[in-house]
Amino acid sequence: MSPLNLGNQQPKTPLNADRAWRATADRAAETVLFFDFDGTLAPVADDPTQVQPAPKVLAAIEALAPAVRRVAIVSARPVEFLREHFDGLTGVDLYGLYGLEHSHSGGATVTEPAALPWVPTMAELADLGRAELPPGTLVEYKRLSVALHWRTAPQLAATVEQWGRDQAERLGLRVQIGRMVLEIKPPVDRDKGMVIDELVQGARGAWYFGDDVSDIKAFAALRARAAADPDFLGVCVAVANPETGDEVAEAADLTIDSPAALGDFLTEATHHLA
Repeated sequence: MSPLNLGNQQPKTPLNADRAWRATADRAAETVLFFDFDGTLAPVADDPTQVQPAPKVLAAIEALAPAVRRVAIVSARPVEFLREHFDGLTGVDLYGLYGLEHSHSGGATVTEPAALPWVPTMAELADLGRAELPPGTLVEYKRLSVALHWRTAPQLAATVEQWGRDQAERLGLRVQIGRMVLEIKPPVDRDKGMVIDELVQGARGAWYFGDDVSDIKAFAALRARAAADPDFLGVCVAVANPETGDEVAEAADLTIDSPAALGDFLTEATHHLA
């Protein structure tokens, strides 16, 4: 793990990890810890249904949660999936489908009302994808979105992406590109940056851990909050991977090598905060 070059057009937090955690300790009760899931807390897998958090991650989050204002998982996954991994942890809020769903500390799942009318469209789109897309494409139906994966067949990238974009245009939907996946979503204004912007209001600090291009919006939300309040401490951490190139890492303050390394990093952080 290493600090990145700070000579970027976007102002960054000029702290190494140890100094950042020590600065956070002074405001821990007013700090929010945000985590993406796939590629951040858990390694990416060929079959998205089989993904599991990296070693030490859940134990570290459980130890950190009582020391901070809140912990929030902000993911492209549905809340139902996230609940399977985090429901036993106290004080962890779940934001699924880029914020179209959320659940607070094990409570009921709340869905963005504007997205609900699109559920039948998404179900039909998933069926169409399974019928029309070539073998090797994995069509993941998430109730409020459809993800088209080509991880096991990278040669299909252009075909799958074009099909997804064509369908989104036909149906008036939006697309989100990720790591060997294209996600088709309702035309509802909701993304990770908007979630973070709402949750950091009134906080004095926040960390965001992410690995994909959709996480850059979350980084930007922390930058904007820090720009508006010089007392706010925002730390953006990228979990490195070769699939997104340098784009995510260049937008972050710090990089971590892998989800497994993040487990070690968070375990070390418990000595500062817990």
